[in-house]
Amino acid sequence: MVILTLMKNIRNFCIIAHIDHGKSTLSDRLLEVTGTIEERDMKEQLLDTMDLERERGITIKLQPVQMDYKHNNVNYTLNLIDTPGHVDFAYEVSRSLAAVEGAVLLVDATQGVQAQTLTNLYFALEQDLEIIPVLNKIDLPNADVEKVKKEIIHILGCEADDILAVSGKTGEGVENLLARVIDDIPAPSGQTDADTRALIFDSVYDSYKGVLAYVRIVDGKIDKRDNIHMLMTKGQSSVVELGHLKPKYEKCSELLTGDIGYIATGFKSVSECKVGDTITIKQNSKTENYDDIEPLPGYQEVQPAVYASFYPLDGSDYNLMRDALEKLTLNDGAFRFEPESNKALGRGFRCGFLGLLHLEIIQARLEREFDMHPTITTPSVVYRIRKKNTDEVIEIFSPTELPDPSEIESIEEPYVKLEIISPSEYFGSVMELMGNTRAEYKSTEYIDESRVQLTFDAPLMDVIVDFHDQLKSVSSGYASMNYETIGYRVSDLVKLDILVAGDVVEAFARIVPRESAQKVGKSTVEKLKEVLPRQNFAIALQAAIGSNIIARATISAYRKDVTAGLYGGDITRKRKLLEKQKKGKKRMTQSGKVEIPPEAFLKVLRK
Repeated sequence: MVILTLMKNIRNFCIIAHIDHGKSTLSDRLLEVTGTIEERDMKEQLLDTMDLERERGITIKLQPVQMDYKHNNVNYTLNLIDTPGHVDFAYEVSRSLAAVEGAVLLVDATQGVQAQTLTNLYFALEQDLEIIPVLNKIDLPNADVEKVKKEIIHILGCEADDILAVSGKTGEGVENLLARVIDDIPAPSGQTDADTRALIFDSVYDSYKGVLAYVRIVDGKIDKRDNIHMLMTKGQSSVVELGHLKPKYEKCSELLTGDIGYIATGFKSVSECKVGDTITIKQNSKTENYDDIEPLPGYQEVQPAVYASFYPLDGSDYNLMRDALEKLTLNDGAFRFEPESNKALGRGFRCGFLGLLHLEIIQARLEREFDMHPTITTPSVVYRIRKKNTDEVIEIFSPTELPDPSEIESIEEPYVKLEIISPSEYFGSVMELMGNTRAEYKSTEYIDESRVQLTFDAPLMDVIVDFHDQLKSVSSGYASMNYETIGYRVSDLVKLDILVAGDVVEAFARIVPRESAQKVGKSTVEKLKEVLPRQNFAIALQAAIGSNIIARATISAYRKDVTAGLYGGDITRKRKLLEKQKKGKKRMTQSGKVEIPPEAFLKVLRK
């Protein structure tokens, strides 16, 4: 009876929004208003625990926190999950939604509905969650509350009175939001007396306690004295510790039905405790038959959109890098990797990402958390190659795997449905930008009199590299985008090799459209000229298709004034010294090796 009463007073919800619409700031105010964090301990982006999140001003990881709040003289437990807004971290959002009953849909009153707002809303509706529409940043002078309310009514079909207006910065309207969360979001509906089932929606690694699983208790309960069993991996362990996140780890004796908390499992291996698995209590019977316990739905296996290979600079660091990548996969459910080898670069790992920002974050975390600075190959997508005279179709993950052109019947590349939301005044600029890509125009829909939604079919490779930056540039930062894969199409593609000082650098190889190969090759060698350090000898940079050189640039050598010590005499003395220097530089050009810094590989992609 006590457990049922406690369940009625639990509210599990998350905040979803487009990037930079103020989720983290609103979370800070909720923690402040509920007294979860004392005023002296408050700081901006409190739930963003990584240095990278603070530096970039974005949320990368979902972060749960428990708050206690009294409403109408009744004590409530509010479990909030703060989520990322960038399209590359959409998998974090989908996992958060599976652990809650309601979602706060946050929209910036100055920017209105954006592409990721719609995507996250559709995620929430698929999970059949209670949606609370909220306008944020109403304190700003350029906030247009009435206009943005109309946009929300258009996409959600709600009434104007259903939309709350708040300011995450000043705290205005935050108490009204807490009241709506308690009144509108239903309490958890699990069975307290059924077999224990807990959904793992996230996990982190602790050197002393092993894998910390962030869980939602769907049915039953877990006690600190229990032994646990994983239904999917079959792993078994005793509970090292359990508790709630407030937002620091706060130990407790048990987690009850409807609770969100953490369990220190003691597992040292990533493979034994996977996100999406169901935890139950180890049975004491001799048979230990778990077939009667139905696993929770878990999560759809995420498919990476972008692949790049990581190679340690020193081959002896291979095992250290594998351990580091394993720990990152535990903390990031969308990241994938598998071993591979390359004749030029040695042993490394093929890594899968949801986008280029995702790749940059993983690279930065490797450097900061594990002090590893890998060589990174040019990011690519998965291509399908149909071979001549056979029905064989193979998938390649990098340009180095491309067969000889004489064996290829056709090359297929992945396409995406690209949605762009932009103010109407930038319609022409956006269409001009799309004209420079291989995108195929599909439709135009006006959200209201001043905002337009454009739909295109576009090659994924054209979208992932720096299209987002270009879109922001042509629209003064107001346009937003979202994409989803729609299948493969045949394209006329070739392999573009980059040669540095006469040697092919496998890491720079790319698969590009034939008609733009020369343009891409020229821009690549020009960019390399900027990012590679100068040497004591001239460095030739070349772009080639097969044996055909299509672009070239030269990094000039450092020059030393060898005639500075001369104090007169015949001109032939000066010429003799210059000729000697010239011969020395020629020898260095033939035998000198060019060291390519790791950061150069990603800089080359940026326009």
